Amino acid sequence: MGATEPVAAGVPADAVLLGFVRALRAAGVDASTGRGDAFLRAVAALRPDVRSDVYAAGRATLCGGHDDLERYDRVFTAYFERSAATPARPVRTAPPPRVRLVAREAAAAPPAHPESEPSGPPTPTLASSAEVLRHRDVTELDPAERAQLRRLLTAFALEGQTRQSARRRPARRGDVDPRRTVRELLRRGGEPALLRRHARVARPRRVVLLVDVSGSMGPYADALLRFAHAAVRAGRTEVFTVGTRLTRVTRELSHRDPDLAMESVAAAVPDWRGGTRLGELLREFLNRWGQRGMARGAIVVLLSDGWERGDPELLGQQMRRLHALAHQVVWANPRKARPGYAPLAAGMAAALPSVDAFVEGHSLAALERLAAVVRGASAASDGRGAERA
Repeated sequence: MGATEPVAAGVPADAVLLGFVRALRAAGVDASTGRGDAFLRAVAALRPDVRSDVYAAGRATLCGGHDDLERYDRVFTAYFERSAATPARPVRTAPPPRVRLVAREAAAAPPAHPESEPSGPPTPTLASSAEVLRHRDVTELDPAERAQLRRLLTAFALEGQTRQSARRRPARRGDVDPRRTVRELLRRGGEPALLRRHARVARPRRVVLLVDVSGSMGPYADALLRFAHAAVRAGRTEVFTVGTRLTRVTRELSHRDPDLAMESVAAAVPDWRGGTRLGELLREFLNRWGQRGMARGAIVVLLSDGWERGDPELLGQQMRRLHALAHQVVWANPRKARPGYAPLAAGMAAALPSVDAFVEGHSLAALERLAAVVRGASAASDGRGAERA
C-alpha cells in the first residue's frame, strides 16, 4: 500500500499520519512542519501499513530529545488504538511487533485459502478512526469513542507563552556578566580571559482555566475537565469550576490517574449541572485570587457557552477587570462550531469585547487549536478583540 492510498473508510494514509503529528504537538512534542514532512517521507520509504515501521519512522523523525520519547510512546499507543485482544506492551521496550495496520470489516468473507492464514490475535485497525474522531463533536460520540478520546486527552500538554524572567543564568550569548568576568580575571591573576555572559531565563506564563460545569455545559464537562487534568499535570496551570459557585480544583486534578482525578473533582464540586452566575463568580475569582497575583500576567481561559443567569453588565465589568490584569484572555465556546452560530447570548455578547481570542471547544481538534493559542499561535477573534502582544 502506498503512502497516499486510502487505508480505511476513505481516509487517506497521509491524513491519518498528519493527524498523529498534530496529536504529538498537542502533547508538547516539538513536531515541526519540517519534522512532519520527514516523517511522511520516512513512512513512504518503509511500509505505511506496518505498525512497527510507522513507530520507528516517527520516533526517528519527530522526537527532538530524550524528553519527547515518553510522550511519543503515550500518543502512539492512544492514537493507533490496539485491539482489545492484543496484549499491551511496556512503552520502554522494543518497538511494537510488525502488525499490519489494515482496516478489516468485522463481517468480512472468509479467505479463499483459510489454511494459509496464520493464527494469532485479531489485527488492530489503523487509527483512521482517531483522525475522524478529532473533528467530531464530543456530544456525538458513542461510549467506545469517548474512551478513545479520553486516552488521547491524557497526552495533552498545555503551556503558556514564554516570558523573560528577572533571573539570569550563564549563557554563551547575551549580556556581559561583570561579576563572573571579574572573578575569572582575578582567578587568572589579571591575565586576559574570555568575557562571561548571562541571559534572562525564559519561563512559561501561568495558565488559569475557568471551566463552566453548569447544566448547559454538562455534555462537554467531562472532556473539558480531562483536558484540564492533562494541563495541570504538564505545567503551571490553575483550574477553577464555575456554575453557581466557584471551586478551585487544581489539587483534585493533580492525581496521576485521570479517573481518580475526575472522582475527586466530582466530590469537591457541589454545583454540577446547575445554573450559571459568571459575572458574580468572575468577580469572586478576581477579588480572592486574580487581583492578588494569580491572573496578573497570566493566560486566562474561560471554557463556557456564555449563558448567564445574572446581570450581563456585571459580567462585562469583570471581564474588563480581567483583561486589564491578564496577559491574554481566551474564551473557548463549544457552541461556536454550530452552523449559523452568533454570540447573541447576553453573557457572551457582554464578555466578547474583553476577549483576545474567541475559539471553539467542541472537539479534540478544537482543543488542540486552543492549546496552540495558549502557546502563542494567533487565532481569529471575530473582530471583537485583538491578539495582545
